[in-house]
Amino acid sequence: MNIKLDNIGKRYNFEWIFRNVTLDLSPEHNYVILGANGSGKSTLLQVIASNLIHSEGTIEHSVTGKKLDVDHVYKYISYAAPYLDLFEEFTLIESIEFHSKFKSFQKGLTVNEIMKLTELEKAKNKQLKYYSSGMRQRVRLALAVLSDTPLLLLDEPTSNLDKKAIDWYQKLVNDFSNDRMIIVASNQQEYEYPFCDQQISIEDYKK
Repeated sequence: MNIKLDNIGKRYNFEWIFRNVTLDLSPEHNYVILGANGSGKSTLLQVIASNLIHSEGTIEHSVTGKKLDVDHVYKYISYAAPYLDLFEEFTLIESIEFHSKFKSFQKGLTVNEIMKLTELEKAKNKQLKYYSSGMRQRVRLALAVLSDTPLLLLDEPTSNLDKKAIDWYQKLVNDFSNDRMIIVASNQQEYEYPFCDQQISIEDYKK
């Protein structure tokens, strides 16, 4: 997937979060959007995902040279963030099965294989509402990283993860990141984006 942003700006009421964002994002690179908490990096990530409508400028998503309709962009994107809701009445197995109805998993991964990759097998029959915040974040990350999409968006992916889980996250991304573009939003936590070779500072786009 290629993404072109031309003078993108986003404001809430009369306050501009960022302006004049012009970027050409290509699958040859992985990107990290850097900024302090509350600086607008998550907002930019959601604009890139077409989850939020920008206030000015244009954005174009294309796959193999074909421009995507904005209503179809979501099919090509996997997204993980600590603020995204999970169906807490579901067990881990039910969550994986439900997710598979909307997005295919990589390399023909089965439900059992995905469950093993989460390293949460001992809690596979528990409802997610009984999971810790770190366990729920593992579920979000696994569902996103293991989905078969050309674009992976990760917003502060190591939130609520301990050292062991951070190592798990890095290995999961490294093992399942071939032939896709990754964009991470981070507040300078370098262990969140060791695989990113391009940096975007949200401060460069403040009015």
